[in-house]
Amino acid sequence: MATAFARTAPAVPLRRHQREALEALAAATSAGRRRGWVVLPPGAGKTLVGLEYARRMACPTVVFGPNTAIQAQWVKEWRRFTPATAEVGTDRDLSRPVTVLTYQSLATFEPDDEVDEEGALAPGVTSGEPESLVDRLHPNGRALVEALRAQPELTLVLDECHHLLEVWGRLLAELLAELPQARVLGLTATPPDTLTPDQAGLVRELFGAPVYAASVPAAVREGSLAPFGELVWLTTPTPSETDWLAGENERFVELVTDLTDPSFGSVPFLRWLDERFVRRATGEGTVLPWYRIEKEAPDAARAALRMYHAGLLALPEGARIREEHRTRPTAEDWVRLIDDWVRRCLTKSDAEGDLEACGRIREALPSIGYRLTRAGIRTGRSPVDRVLARSAAKTDAVAQIVHAESTNLGDRFRMLVLCDHERATATLPAGLRGVLATDAGSARLVLDGLVGSEETAGLHPVLVTGRSVVAEAATARALHAYVAEHAPLIELDPVPVDAVGVVEVTGRWQSRQWVRLVTAFFEAGGCRVLVGTRALLGEGWDARGVSGVIDLTTATTPTAVVQTRGRALRTDPSWPDKVALTWTVVCVTEDHPKGTADWGRFVRKHHGYYAVDDHGEVVGGVAHVDVALSPYAPPPVIEFEAVNAAMLVRAGDRRRVSDLWRVGEPYDDRFVHTLRVRSARQPAATRRASSLVSGESSAVLPAALPAEQGVQLAKGSPPRGAGRAPVAAAVSLVASLAMLRFRLIWVAAALVLAMVGSLIALIVRAWRAGGLVAAAARPVDSLRIAYAVADGLCAAELAARGAESVRWDVEPDGSYQFSLDGVTSTESARFATALDEALGPIATPRYVIPRYLLDAPTGDATRFVAGVRLLRGTLRPTAVVWHGVPDELGANAGRAKAYGKAWQRWVSGGDPVYTGSPEGEGILRSQSGADPFAVTTAMRTSWR
Repeated sequence: MATAFARTAPAVPLRRHQREALEALAAATSAGRRRGWVVLPPGAGKTLVGLEYARRMACPTVVFGPNTAIQAQWVKEWRRFTPATAEVGTDRDLSRPVTVLTYQSLATFEPDDEVDEEGALAPGVTSGEPESLVDRLHPNGRALVEALRAQPELTLVLDECHHLLEVWGRLLAELLAELPQARVLGLTATPPDTLTPDQAGLVRELFGAPVYAASVPAAVREGSLAPFGELVWLTTPTPSETDWLAGENERFVELVTDLTDPSFGSVPFLRWLDERFVRRATGEGTVLPWYRIEKEAPDAARAALRMYHAGLLALPEGARIREEHRTRPTAEDWVRLIDDWVRRCLTKSDAEGDLEACGRIREALPSIGYRLTRAGIRTGRSPVDRVLARSAAKTDAVAQIVHAESTNLGDRFRMLVLCDHERATATLPAGLRGVLATDAGSARLVLDGLVGSEETAGLHPVLVTGRSVVAEAATARALHAYVAEHAPLIELDPVPVDAVGVVEVTGRWQSRQWVRLVTAFFEAGGCRVLVGTRALLGEGWDARGVSGVIDLTTATTPTAVVQTRGRALRTDPSWPDKVALTWTVVCVTEDHPKGTADWGRFVRKHHGYYAVDDHGEVVGGVAHVDVALSPYAPPPVIEFEAVNAAMLVRAGDRRRVSDLWRVGEPYDDRFVHTLRVRSARQPAATRRASSLVSGESSAVLPAALPAEQGVQLAKGSPPRGAGRAPVAAAVSLVASLAMLRFRLIWVAAALVLAMVGSLIALIVRAWRAGGLVAAAARPVDSLRIAYAVADGLCAAELAARGAESVRWDVEPDGSYQFSLDGVTSTESARFATALDEALGPIATPRYVIPRYLLDAPTGDATRFVAGVRLLRGTLRPTAVVWHGVPDELGANAGRAKAYGKAWQRWVSGGDPVYTGSPEGEGILRSQSGADPFAVTTAMRTSWR
């Protein structure tokens, strides 16, 4: 077989990421590793990497994939290797150099074994593991295992290895333990940092650490994937859905009214929150520090601060209001706090009023998808969430997006609409009958909406699922003719000439045949909107001409997100300037506390996924859709039309989206943590800059300023005493002139000139010193704090670079974005976190540091006087403001000292004070909770 591999070669040159992956695999092999895994985005060429790796190993190769579509891709790619006689098999006998199988061909369990094709246990089955999964295999599966064991050398390639969960992973771990001769390569598009702890542990067991990983943005910048944009369409429920939601909300509103009633319960709810979060006492009788409460129960603490934002609770001492808190409490927040009250207060009491309160809470919770049990509040099925996920308004939104995009692209327009299911199979709850259609949220309903709209019917939409192919009658006849021409052996039932409306295309064909043919029909322009399910048109489905995706699915796992968006990202040789757009349709209501559930799904889909924003930054999360969007709450409904209009404008300028990606420019393929800072008091800058440190500190005045130091700070002025130098020079000159018997008039003139010169010099120095005072009196901006934090981290050996690597960008809204360049992702996260803490209110830091304030000169005279006082050493600050030292920089005295030196250079004089000392404790008591800068911050992660 080695000869068979030796005479083959890839038919196309390897791309950069493919070369680098193979080089990394070669290095790992040389180091003795027999297992490894590679992460490449969909469309970046994982298949070619796997086959070239197998060719270089030159021993029998078995490839496992999750479905037959991916199996066919591997077969097709190997047959492209030159010469075209490369042999590939799809049978378990392993008689060919390369054999491509599905995971099901291995794990074909007996019919009574309760595992589905994804490896998940069937309903009602316990999680107890059998002693040996291999022993439970069907005879065909056991025969395959024996054939694998019989190979003296073997290369195993496991494609889409994120599927190796539950039973699949346990089975393969058991199998690989019996194949010590095998070299194992796992391939996936799912980034390793998005895996759950269980998944990550399983992958480490099977493959070890990743050998190589490339991100989606890197593949776009390299030109391997098409530039793309992420967009959102915001909608509200239909009138009938809104009426139903309002009715459901009444019971919860009644509950909230009860909860704010001081007579509801022996310890009223709001008083309980105050005792638990605002005035919670320790055993010593002091108030428990807020950081302890946040550490103990972060979710409850966040909910409490949202209650403060809603005006229902006082601000706990030491608490800092961040972006995540500036939103009204959600249903989850209310329930989390109610649960705490019920479990710790009401159920501990025998008071009749408390039992009645529990009963009323139990009756109201189902309206928001929860139920009260003996163990506390538990999540139940939420009809509200179902209404929002399947709202008929989403179907209308699809038609609007399709119409706008077809207008933008003309003949190039090819839209893929992905749904969860073809038809709704579950029976609607009785309470939703008449509110939602039976097929609400289904692909069938989307197709009906497109066919029924005059603006989209002419785009000839087609529905393709694993069960059927459906289209409007005229489109169905055109598809019938296309199949007859391109696959004459397939017999389809004729579509009657007089048929109208939506019809199903039937005949003697199977799903893998019709998916291939309908896809070709779609790419050829026979239909320009393809409606389908994520399960069928996900992994393994390929259509290079797709111009965009409309995502109506509810799946939020990283794997589902990457695969869904990957459908449109493949480059198209016939369309070199292709730009793909992915639209997510989101339904939100302000008439129910659970009305942001669909927004939460939208946020989860974008978490950890990176795309270019409208300012050219490649960022993770919803900020790449619009920098103004928050992951914690949707914009107000009144702004939905404006948001949608902005999305349409962005969609209409694909060239700009492409330019923002800067395809072909250098990149590091690393993720950088940034802090976005916005202040109403801070003037907006008018430029963007990076690493602008000049090497000189800003004007900084220490607390007790000696005259000598003040003079030195005055831009090169001589030290104290130098002001009298001209007088001494004049006296010396007079003596010399007398000795030379010059006339007295010249002596007098020289003396006058010397005195005038001295006076002018003093005035100039005082003026300069006054300018220094004016500069030092200006408000300290966040850039100087960023420089101090960076230098402090560098001096404390917590970051490799200091202030010279601080990057700051000014956004159009006047906000600043700060990051630290040239450092690791861990160090950049450390910088962003420390800067966030340095700019924030004082909580309970180990050290505090002063910032001294001066009165700014109000005119020329006061400036001159301030300069004189500076030169004389009598200038003193008018006030002092204390700031917390960031946690990592305050971890010990050495780090605090390093930060203090950086602070003195960039911000103010003064040394850090330990809050465990009597002085520090007094400062902390008087300053805790103070917010010196009053800025709004938001943490973001960007790619560079």
